[in-house]
Amino acid sequence: MTAQIGERLHYDGREMSMCSQPLNQYFSLGGTSPEFDTRRCTALWRGYVGTWEILDGRLYLIELSGTLDDGTEANLASVFPDFPQRVFAHWYSGQLRVPQGKLLEYIHMGYGSTYEEDLLIDIRKGVVVNSNVRRNGTSTASGAPEGYGVGAWTVFPSKGDDQGAAR
Repeated sequence: MTAQIGERLHYDGREMSMCSQPLNQYFSLGGTSPEFDTRRCTALWRGYVGTWEILDGRLYLIELSGTLDDGTEANLASVFPDFPQRVFAHWYSGQLRVPQGKLLEYIHMGYGSTYEEDLLIDIRKGVVVNSNVRRNGTSTASGAPEGYGVGAWTVFPSKGDDQGAAR
């Protein structure tokens, strides 16, 4: 599996990339999943990128980007038609992993790369119950990339566009 594009997280006044996919839990619990086009980008096997926000200690899905198999653009209403602006992630219990600092080791598989730190946010039924930072080491490489960087180029095809368009 190729290294994957991270989900986006707005938290504590910053936008970060996270190595967690809370929407997968919704789908595995029986939530309706539209048919996402997963053929265009090996770094995006799920076919979408979710943008999340932690506000007042609660996790919300605030945006969804991708393309459906029929070529139309996916958005939040594609999964949650009654909540096109924001959805409280009451279905999600687990840990959000937000890599921070310089890259220590690149692993070309899923979210396997290691960074200097991981911000770990424990969520229970959509509510933050704990957060802490795990130190993984210190990079001595002056040019090492900072923060989880897969996804600087997200490719979603425009309707009718066989080649895809960089966004």
